[in-house]
Amino acid sequence: MRLYLRYVANCLRAQMLYPTAFLLRFASQFFITLTEFGGVFALFARFGHIGSWRFAEIALFYGVISTSFGLADMTSKGLDMFGPQFVKTGDFDRVLLRPRSEMLQLAGFEFGFTSVGRILQGLFALAVAIMLLPIAWTLGQAALLVWSIVGGVALFWAILILQATLSFWTVEALEVANTLTYGGVEAGQYPLDIYAAWFRKFLFFVVPIGCVSYLPVATLLGRAGMTGVPAPAADLAPSAAFVFLALSMAAWRFGVAHYTSTGS
Repeated sequence: MRLYLRYVANCLRAQMLYPTAFLLRFASQFFITLTEFGGVFALFARFGHIGSWRFAEIALFYGVISTSFGLADMTSKGLDMFGPQFVKTGDFDRVLLRPRSEMLQLAGFEFGFTSVGRILQGLFALAVAIMLLPIAWTLGQAALLVWSIVGGVALFWAILILQATLSFWTVEALEVANTLTYGGVEAGQYPLDIYAAWFRKFLFFVVPIGCVSYLPVATLLGRAGMTGVPAPAADLAPSAAFVFLALSMAAWRFGVAHYTSTGS
């Protein structure tokens, strides 16, 4: 952890060499994502509801997924740029030669401080939802909300690890991975029962976004009956993200074992 924090400190020092650019990126990240949330509000101001869901309820889904993705994006920039930055250039050879975990080095390679803007937007959506929803919050409900966010971070980390693993075989064609990251963010910001049955199954059994957002958040909203999953099982659902993360790490180790240097 001490080494990781030194990585983070070095990243901050490097980014603050150009403070104006840093602040502009931070502000643009915040206001762009805030505009997206404003678009959700405009949608509900015009139509009132989606199915049986109201704006305050959607804001809770939105806040959980946005905060989760912001935290994952902030701490995994090395994975996001792994293909062109490490595999294509051969720099991954140096990572493998160092006496520390390659995952630790990639996590500390580039710390996305500007992603704090997205995290703040997610927290803003959560604050709006908490103010508007008629929920008498208890310690257990607050813990479930935090547990859902933590599960979301693990899920998006797993997707980014799979994206990086794909780079061992193809460096350029990674748009399919973006459909799981950014597409997953967009899908998870709404309750899954508004989607087609096949898509719901995909978001439960292939990429378990529904387990970190839909099931626990629906339980918090008193709508566990709509999910068809008992509340105790829904409380445990975010743990599926850690199973997915373990599978992603297994795929990563397989990719590392079959890595071939560029020879440059």
